[in-house]
Amino acid sequence: MIARCVCGSVEYEATGDPILGVACYCDDCQKGARRIEALPGAPPVRDPDGGVAYILYRKDRVRCTKGGGLVQSHKLREKTDTNRVVATCCNSAMVMGFDDSKHWVPIYRGRVQGAPPPIDMRICTKFAPEGDNVPRDVPTYPGFSVRFIWKLLGARLAMALGR
Repeated sequence: MIARCVCGSVEYEATGDPILGVACYCDDCQKGARRIEALPGAPPVRDPDGGVAYILYRKDRVRCTKGGGLVQSHKLREKTDTNRVVATCCNSAMVMGFDDSKHWVPIYRGRVQGAPPPIDMRICTKFAPEGDNVPRDVPTYPGFSVRFIWKLLGARLAMALGR
C-alpha cells in the first residue's frame, strides 16, 4: 500500500495486511486534524462527519520511501508522545508516530493511493461533533473497544514472534 501526499513529493509504503481500519472521533484527533487543515493549502483531514480515518499498520511494516526530508512532526502539546506527521511541500497529513513504545503507525486513510482498506470500526464516537451523525455502517464504539485493543495486542504478539 502506498500513501502519497497531494503533490506527490512524499510517499510512505506499508507492506502486509493492515491491523485495522478505524475512524476516530476523539478530541485529540479532531483538534490535530483542524490544526493541520488550517495550514496553507492543506487538504481535508477530517471526514464530513468529523471523524479522522486511519489505516493502522505494524511499525515494522511502514517506511517513508520518498521525500523523508520534507516531513515535519506536529504535537498538540509539548509533552505528548503523539506526532502528526505532515508533508511540508503541500501540508498533507501523512501518518502518526509515537515517541513511546507503541508498535503501530496510523496512516491517514485519505492519503492511500487506489482503493484504501475499509474502515472496520468507528471509535471514541462520544466525542463526535454535536449535530453530526456518525455513520452506523460498521461497529461503532463510544470509546476504545475490546476488539480494537485485541487487534493491537495481536499485532504486537505477531511482531514478537517474528510473523
